Amino acid sequence: MSQCKNVFEAILRYGHDEDFVPQEDHDFSATDAPAGSPDKIEVLRRRVELGQPLWHTTDRVDYSGLTGAIRPRE
Repeated sequence: MSQCKNVFEAILRYGHDEDFVPQEDHDFSATDAPAGSPDKIEVLRRRVELGQPLWHTTDRVDYSGLTGAIRPRE
């Protein structure tokens, strides 16, 4: 399969998402991964791949209870 050279070729080949409606299925579950983390980005990527909604109503919404790495000052 050849790569598309631009967005217009991609639309002609694969269609567009104007009528896309995400579907919740038995695999659609909340994540406790914090925003911006590699884990959260992977969850969002997977949701798009599966045609699910991006946001779950009970996804983590804050950073409470998390600890970060502390780097000493130089």
